[in-house]
Amino acid sequence: MAFEIAIAEEIWTAKYRFRPAEGEGDESFDATAARVARAVAEAEAPELRQAWRGRFEEAIRDFRFIPAGRILAGAGTERSVTLFNCFVMGTVPDSLSGIFEHLREAAVTMQQGGGVGMDFSTVRPSGAPVIGVGAEASGPLTFMDCWDAMCRTVISAGQRRGAMMGCLRIDHPDIEAFIDSKRDSKRFRNFNISVLVTDAFMAALGSDSDWPLVFEGRTYRTIRARELWERLMRATYDCAEPGVIFVDRVNAENNLAYCETISASNPCGEQMLPPYGACLLGSINLARLVERPFEPRAALDEADLAQLTRTAVRLLDNVIDISRYPLAQQEAEARAKRRIGLGITGLADALLFCGAAYGGREAVALTQRWLDTIKREAYRASAELAAEKGAFPLYDPVILDRPNLQDLDEETRALIAAHGLRNGCLTSIAPTGTTSLLAGNVSSGIEPVFAYSYDRRIRQPDGSTRTERVEDYAMKVWRQLKGDAPPPTELFVSAQTLKPADHLTMQAAAQRAVDSSISKTVNCPEDIPFEEFADIYVEGYHLGCKGLTTYRPNAITGSILSTAKEEPPKPAEPPLAARNEALHGTTYKLKWPDSAHAVYVTINDIGEGHERRPFEIFINSRNMEHYSWTVALTRMISAVFRRSSDVAFVADELKAVFDPRGGAWMGGRYVPSLLAAIGEVIEKHLKPLMEPEPELPLPGTGASVSEAAPRPACPQCGAPALIKVEGCNNCLECGYSKCG
Repeated sequence: MAFEIAIAEEIWTAKYRFRPAEGEGDESFDATAARVARAVAEAEAPELRQAWRGRFEEAIRDFRFIPAGRILAGAGTERSVTLFNCFVMGTVPDSLSGIFEHLREAAVTMQQGGGVGMDFSTVRPSGAPVIGVGAEASGPLTFMDCWDAMCRTVISAGQRRGAMMGCLRIDHPDIEAFIDSKRDSKRFRNFNISVLVTDAFMAALGSDSDWPLVFEGRTYRTIRARELWERLMRATYDCAEPGVIFVDRVNAENNLAYCETISASNPCGEQMLPPYGACLLGSINLARLVERPFEPRAALDEADLAQLTRTAVRLLDNVIDISRYPLAQQEAEARAKRRIGLGITGLADALLFCGAAYGGREAVALTQRWLDTIKREAYRASAELAAEKGAFPLYDPVILDRPNLQDLDEETRALIAAHGLRNGCLTSIAPTGTTSLLAGNVSSGIEPVFAYSYDRRIRQPDGSTRTERVEDYAMKVWRQLKGDAPPPTELFVSAQTLKPADHLTMQAAAQRAVDSSISKTVNCPEDIPFEEFADIYVEGYHLGCKGLTTYRPNAITGSILSTAKEEPPKPAEPPLAARNEALHGTTYKLKWPDSAHAVYVTINDIGEGHERRPFEIFINSRNMEHYSWTVALTRMISAVFRRSSDVAFVADELKAVFDPRGGAWMGGRYVPSLLAAIGEVIEKHLKPLMEPEPELPLPGTGASVSEAAPRPACPQCGAPALIKVEGCNNCLECGYSKCG
């Protein structure tokens, strides 16, 4: 199948195309679909493989069902990677040796391609006595710094750096420091963080009661619940984190509560998992299933949706049997419960095709109808698989009494009662930022459309750039069918025009039909009053959501995207002018513990005021052991400085360098190498040169997208084009996607 937009082919080539050093690889996406289908069908009985291989391939090839990226990239390649996207690590022990063993396990998991979540509530608080050594504990946040440093060094399956979720209970004595941690824009850059909020806390909040901060039965101090909640919401208002997980609701509604307890989620929050829990993901593309789009009789083909759901459940169940696992504990957990996460993408586009505005009453009704169909057919398919292949090993008939199964129709419940279930949990709605682009830029997951069109720069082999207009899938179909007729603004709503209540209404409507959780971001305008913003999480709790994330443009994370009038493409950036006879610069002294002599870093700038930019760098030391690499680094970085105005990525790349001999603690932080320390110097020097530009107007339907402020920039391509969707950073320039 041919790609509908150029960016889709680029993403396929960079992330999912199999190109071995020797032998044949994927010549087209059809070949990728065939490779994945062939690998997954190997889990079938020999006499069934050919038939199921054909059905799997058909579903994948036309993007009606999109397996998650790990499956697309790894299935059938024989690479030593996992096909599972997300994991929650084991319970972190409150001992130094145990903590660092779990750090190792997280590193191994990320190395094979899995994002990880951890609950740090089991680590004693800062200042607590460490019996036997006469010392005081440093607390969970300092150990999170170790995870953060490790994550910077581990490239996930050769494509993306690892993503992590860090969780802490709202009654932990260090909760206030945890809540405020993201106010430091340099701390926990590889973490999403979420507070585990209990029902007891929400009751204390409602009654304006005091709230005890407790660890292992000892109350360290007491604080007013409303004071703590305001602190959490102020941090979220100012820097978009922490999110919240309503952990008691998660456990109360978990299908498997009879055999597990959940205290953390994967990095994007769509999978609440027990210790060593793993889940693989895939999404049904609703936008491909609507017949007669934008016509009065437009409707989603529910028979097709039902059949596709059954195929998808079988495919994902097979992946459990063919995947590698980073750790033996993860394999045991996955095989014992056979959890899968079947979700959707293209919801907002499908609603547009049916004439329903996202967030409206009709959109809510259609969303519930479609997701109810998926839920019913997924449970039926799993029961039929149990009859054919056996129920999951920890199946217990008590599962029929769990909340998610009580509202199933009698026919489905009877099928489960007769045969059991093949899968302990079945549905989830995950981020689909990159795979939704692969499918023609359909709307992502359950999110509204962020921008209906935008301009994307594409770098050519000769270093020049060209500009390509990227349109949302529904907008493209509108233009094909309606020509130049303007799209109705009351229908073509976007993340920029919706109210927070619209986001919450859609998330709550979907949650009722999803047995795990949902990855979604409630996008808020920058000028939303704090009093209105502070009610979002409370309202989400009362609506039945399991977890919530918000994003508001702010001074710490930056104003992400806004729209502006269309401008002609800019020509390729010329090299900087020749060096002036005298330049102004700054010299920084670095004392690295492993070196007898200091390292001096000098950065000289060219230009004045807002035009000032770095021109060259010199790295010197009396330690001759450093001579060759410092000269090479000086020349390479200076060449970059002279040929580009967008050089923030230099610091990011250096900061990710890991020294296998070990790093050092500098200024209360762990720095993984001397090169990383040099990267921090460059970042410090660049910061005052990166003053934000005036904010541009908010988006309108069909407008092109440009950056309101020069930050945040994409760490992969350097372009200022990151958006926050479903708790993940996605680049509109190069397709980079990262949760964390």
